[in-house]
Amino acid sequence: MVKAVVGVVAGCIVFAVLFGGCVAALGEGGDAQGGSGGPAGSSIREDGPAVPSGWELLDQGAAATCPGLAWSVLAAIGRVESDSGRSSAPGVANGANSAGAEGPMQFEPATFARYGVVGPGGADPPSPYDPVDAIYSAAKLLCADGAARPSTLFSAIDDYNHSLSYVETVVVLAQALSSNPSMPADAAGALAFAAQQLGTPYLWGGTGRGGYDCSGLVQAAYRAAGIGLPRVAQDQFDAGPQVRGDGDVEPGDLLFYGTSTGSVEHVGIYVGAGEMIDAPHTGTVVREEPGDWNDFVGATRPG
Repeated sequence: MVKAVVGVVAGCIVFAVLFGGCVAALGEGGDAQGGSGGPAGSSIREDGPAVPSGWELLDQGAAATCPGLAWSVLAAIGRVESDSGRSSAPGVANGANSAGAEGPMQFEPATFARYGVVGPGGADPPSPYDPVDAIYSAAKLLCADGAARPSTLFSAIDDYNHSLSYVETVVVLAQALSSNPSMPADAAGALAFAAQQLGTPYLWGGTGRGGYDCSGLVQAAYRAAGIGLPRVAQDQFDAGPQVRGDGDVEPGDLLFYGTSTGSVEHVGIYVGAGEMIDAPHTGTVVREEPGDWNDFVGATRPG
C-alpha cells in the first residue's frame, strides 16, 4: 500500500524509517531563540508550492554548511515562520513582530548578532531581512544547537521556538517535504493544522470542540487550508479525486480504510515515509502512525 519514500532526511532517526514516527517519539500532546510563536491556520487557499523553488535552493545550500542537517528542516521552519518569506506579517520584510523577532526566519536581534552570517550573494553586513543571510544564519544556529544529530534534532528545533506544537509542526512538514519537495501549499496547510492537533482526544462525531473523530479531523485540516470537504469518511472518499496507484500517494493525500470502496470506515492524512496523522478510535488521541493497514481501500487528493 503506502510505500515509504526513500529520501535523505538527516537520518531522522533511530525512531523509525526516515522521519516516520518522529512525532510519536516527541510525546502526545518569540524565539529563534527567535521565532514567531508558531503557525496559525488559514482558511484562505494558497496556490503554488509550499516552498518556492528559489527558497528550496537556499535551504539546500545552507543545509550543506552543516553536514547532517536536513534541508527540509530549514524549509519547514521557513514555511512556519513566514510562509517562506511570502508573509506580509509585521517583522518579516522590515520591523519586528510583537515578540521582537525580525526577518523571514524570525530572529531575535541578540540571537542574530551572535549567529548572523553573510550567505552567498547576501547582504553585507548580514541582515535578518535578507533571505540568503536569514536562511544561512538559521542553519548556523540550528547546527550549533545540534540539529545535525538525530539525537538532538528535536531539542534544536525546540530551542528555535520553545513550543511542543511548533516542534511537531516543523517535524511533520519536514517529513512531508523530504518525501515531496514540490508539495502544494494547500497540502502543507492541512498537514500543519493536523500536526497542531496531535495529542487531542478522539471524540466520536467530534469536529474540534473537545476532540475529533477521523473525518472531523480531516475536514477541519482541509478547511484550514481553504478546501471544503464533506463531513464523513465515505463522502470524503466519494468526493475524490482518487489517486491511481499505490506508489503515487503524496503528503497531504487522504488514506481511506474499510471493507470496500462502498463501505469506508476510517480516514487519515498521509505525511510521508509511510506515516499518516489520524484520529483512530475512542480512548486514543490524534497521532502519527504507520498507514499500512490491511484494510486500505484507496486514496484521494483534495483540491
